[in-house]
Amino acid sequence: MMDIAELLTFIKVAETKSFSEAALRLFVTQPAISKRIAALESTLGVKLFDRIGRQIILTEAGTRLLPKAQKIADDLKDIQHSMTLQMDDVSGELRLATSHHIGLRRLPTILKKFQVRYPQAKLDIEFTQSEEAYQQVLRGEVEIGIITLSNQDDHLMESMPIWSDPLTCVVSRDHPLAKVKNLDLAELANHPCVLPNENTFTRQIAEQVFGKQGLKPQVRMNTNHLETLAMLVSIGWGWSLLPSTLVDDKLIVLNHPDLNVERRLGIIHHKQRTLSRAALAFIELLQAESLNVDADSPTE
Repeated sequence: MMDIAELLTFIKVAETKSFSEAALRLFVTQPAISKRIAALESTLGVKLFDRIGRQIILTEAGTRLLPKAQKIADDLKDIQHSMTLQMDDVSGELRLATSHHIGLRRLPTILKKFQVRYPQAKLDIEFTQSEEAYQQVLRGEVEIGIITLSNQDDHLMESMPIWSDPLTCVVSRDHPLAKVKNLDLAELANHPCVLPNENTFTRQIAEQVFGKQGLKPQVRMNTNHLETLAMLVSIGWGWSLLPSTLVDDKLIVLNHPDLNVERRLGIIHHKQRTLSRAALAFIELLQAESLNVDADSPTE
């Protein structure tokens, strides 16, 4: 098997008619040039150069090889150029997974910008739970996930926070706790609640808050659809922890310092996966959104 470096060295020696000049042009030592030419001659079973005095001239075999080697060099340049163009071209399919809540509340503007800016790219979006989106990224089924980020480090996953998503404890307007002042967690734990399933990051956050005081919430019903949780709270089924974006005039916020918890929403991708140009472009838009959110946030 011929070595590309040996062929390129052969071309440079043929052009310069000098081993030392070829070494200068290729930024290697002269012995390295001699070694490459000798290896190429051994592979082809022919002599490529004659040394006549101080002159280096091509043999008949070398003369026949030169145009073929130059064509290979030109093809290599074309490959490199085409790959550079492809890396500048945002096209092809981008498969991503996200939660229903993020898809509805956070992504519409980003999706529209991406569609307008990169019309040759095709988005394939899986709307699911954050935990399932995480597994899809882990299995390599999608390139990126936009999810509620876990509080635990993962050596396989790269994560980038984009949005802060404060959670507030809410009840219906006619709930027994709606007018209670100085509410403590022990009293709250005595009342039923509606929360996401146990395997969700949001549920884990809620249980950690109560667990610090040796308490456990009375979960009356599980559902991972946050809009459904908001509806159940509004009809008096119990209290819940909901993103502030879902709080409306049907709900009363229970102000308690331990319940002022925060989720981080952001991007994940597998550390061992090389991201496509479309994925990188989408991440750039999300990061720009993060900067805009920070700029719009009030300063203390």
